[in-house]
Amino acid sequence: MELVLFVAFSSITLVSAAAVVLHPHPLKSALFLIVTFFAMGGLYLLLQAEFIALMQVLVYAGAVMVLFLFVIMLLNLKPRGEDRSAFKKRLSWALPLVLVFVGAVLTVVTSPLARLGPSAQQGVAWVETQGGNVRAVGRALFTSAFLPFEVTSIALLVAVVGVIVLAKKERK
Repeated sequence: MELVLFVAFSSITLVSAAAVVLHPHPLKSALFLIVTFFAMGGLYLLLQAEFIALMQVLVYAGAVMVLFLFVIMLLNLKPRGEDRSAFKKRLSWALPLVLVFVGAVLTVVTSPLARLGPSAQQGVAWVETQGGNVRAVGRALFTSAFLPFEVTSIALLVAVVGVIVLAKKERK
């Protein structure tokens, strides 16, 4: 049963994530992103991480997506595909930035300072000794996963600033 649920949630996550990127209408892409967040919440439930599943649904599918939908409606974004030449021009600028981003991610992943993922002693038994999921997540965020957490927050800030800059240029 667990394997069937894992395959179902994984398939839904992959298909809806691909639809987020490939769908030409921004509002429908945002709705596919909500489906992706719910499917990922199901995956977290299968991993017995109830707190993270709840936060995934409440924070991302709730608060963040409401913000995304508000920004999409405020900017009155049109469906993509109307002007492909502008997209190709931006793509030539974006590829070197993508390579820099991939290099930064690989540096963080291979760095001995950043221990991504659970170590050998951080299994289900470790979570129970910490007093539950909430304490275990909090302890991991402020100790062993502090550097990846901060790098992620900086990457999100750069993405928000980039979206604002791109939105301002299109209005002129």
